[in-house]
Amino acid sequence: MKKAHEVCRCGWVDLSKPDYIDYHDKEWGVPVHDDRILFEFLTLEAAQAGLSWYTVLRKRENYRKLFDGFDPRKIAGYDDLKIEQLLGDAGIIRDRAKVVAAINNAQKFLEVQQQFGSFDAYIWQFVEGKPIVNEIRSPQDYRATSPESDALSRDLRQRGFKFVGSTICYAHMQATGMVNDHAMDCFRREEILAMR
Repeated sequence: MKKAHEVCRCGWVDLSKPDYIDYHDKEWGVPVHDDRILFEFLTLEAAQAGLSWYTVLRKRENYRKLFDGFDPRKIAGYDDLKIEQLLGDAGIIRDRAKVVAAINNAQKFLEVQQQFGSFDAYIWQFVEGKPIVNEIRSPQDYRATSPESDALSRDLRQRGFKFVGSTICYAHMQATGMVNDHAMDCFRREEILAMR
């Protein structure tokens, strides 16, 4: 039972990890409309494939340094030498397919920006421009995919993006506020609803 002064958070938050708490309390589920941040989350979610989010979260600052602040224009031009440098650094997930995918996805990201004016304009159309708000009352209410993440995944893959399965897309949508999956009793749910 929680004490009166304790804040209620989503049940998935590991309260023994201050950086995880901080991520939940300040970032997760906040609607993002900045293309650089959207690209950062897309890259990190792809890096997460098969791993825990916390594994990637702990390496995010290293990613920011090594991947030029997630500037898609710079990343799109990475060559084989840069790939080898990245794979030699334990500060990131050293998986060749994921590193190569980040470069490929930067190139495709720029194409989407060119076509739609911004990646933001492109991606938010999958939720009709406003967050989907789910009613999470128990751990069983969390989902791994949705019809919207299925559609986003299909479209991204048709455009040549890699590591963008529906589960990765749904996690991206949760992280960037396209979906509000904060639990009904989580203090952040109402705060984020007020941001709309």
